[in-house]
Amino acid sequence: MVTAEPDTLAGTGDGTRYAAGHGGRAAQGAEPVGATTAAGDGRRLRRDRNRQAVVDALLDLYSEGNLRPCTGEIAERAGLSPRSLFRYFDDIDDLCRTAVRRQQQRAQPLIAIQAEARDPLSARIDALITQRLRLFEAVGPAALVSRLQAPFQALLAVEVAKTRVFLRDQIRELFAAELADMPPAAAGNMLAAADVLCSFESYQLLQLDQGLAAPAMRDALTASLSVLLTPDSPAGRAGAISR
Repeated sequence: MVTAEPDTLAGTGDGTRYAAGHGGRAAQGAEPVGATTAAGDGRRLRRDRNRQAVVDALLDLYSEGNLRPCTGEIAERAGLSPRSLFRYFDDIDDLCRTAVRRQQQRAQPLIAIQAEARDPLSARIDALITQRLRLFEAVGPAALVSRLQAPFQALLAVEVAKTRVFLRDQIRELFAAELADMPPAAAGNMLAAADVLCSFESYQLLQLDQGLAAPAMRDALTASLSVLLTPDSPAGRAGAISR
């Protein structure tokens, strides 16, 4: 940031800086204020551009499966020297947190669920599963890194916790009518089970451990949520017995 020295005054509007106590004469060798400001703006733009290049490079490496790239790999992808990398970040943890936040910003258009609480249950279930599959596919590598690093980075742990609360609240609001028809204990159990089924961790298990493609994951989640939330299902009858 460019600041004016205490002993200088603004010029006459032509961008020239004048020194106080010199009878209004232009200071010898003084650089025009406009030029100084432009130089400062240029440095900020260059810094912002390089910082973004580093974040994008890290996210690209994540998406390629490299979840622990070294600084040299990040710098090479960003087109910078390894020595210059941490002119823009405090340390690797700061870079990691920034990349995770950037990925979350990119995913904002995928956050909304295209259904309302008054829609048929089957339509709401389908909309929820569609949203989660698209969201988790988009944020997968960064979401995995954030969960791996959260035990060691308090700020990331807070972000992960906030995300989980938000996603759980989406389910609570979408199926408010079904939950309201259950006793509090049964409703709590149903919400917890639905939240786990529709979590990123569940998505990973279905995709990686069980080798399911997206259509098969959709079928499994649809069947499971339908059993949980349909009143005449075994789960629904169990809830009715507990009333």
